[in-house]
Amino acid sequence: MAVDRRELAAVFVGGALGALSRAAFETLAAPDPGRWPWPTFVVNIVGAFLLGYFTTRLLERLPLSSYRRPLLGTGLCGGLTTFSTMQVETIAMIEHGHHALAVSYTVVSISVGLIAVYVATMLVRRVRVRRS
Repeated sequence: MAVDRRELAAVFVGGALGALSRAAFETLAAPDPGRWPWPTFVVNIVGAFLLGYFTTRLLERLPLSSYRRPLLGTGLCGGLTTFSTMQVETIAMIEHGHHALAVSYTVVSISVGLIAVYVATMLVRRVRVRRS
């Protein structure tokens, strides 16, 4: 299997932008297992929305490109979102006795993430395609 170096570069650039954005956003609040982890929650929901938007737009509205999806989906959204940090935060909540917070954080994160993808997909599909 041949490796497309430009596609790898697109993933790298998108991933770097996403990870740097997440890191900058996560400096806004110190981790506390007794409180809602807003930075992680927000980047995951924004990332889910963007992934729904980009995936639908790239597949249904734009001409085929071998670099847009790796750049925006795998790279940017993959670097921005962090499911593993959500899991670590949830375990910390449980270990500190905040069971209700852990359950609500998990349920709300997954539910709102799914809603974000759905809303983004519907927004892309509602926009009329202009014909010249």
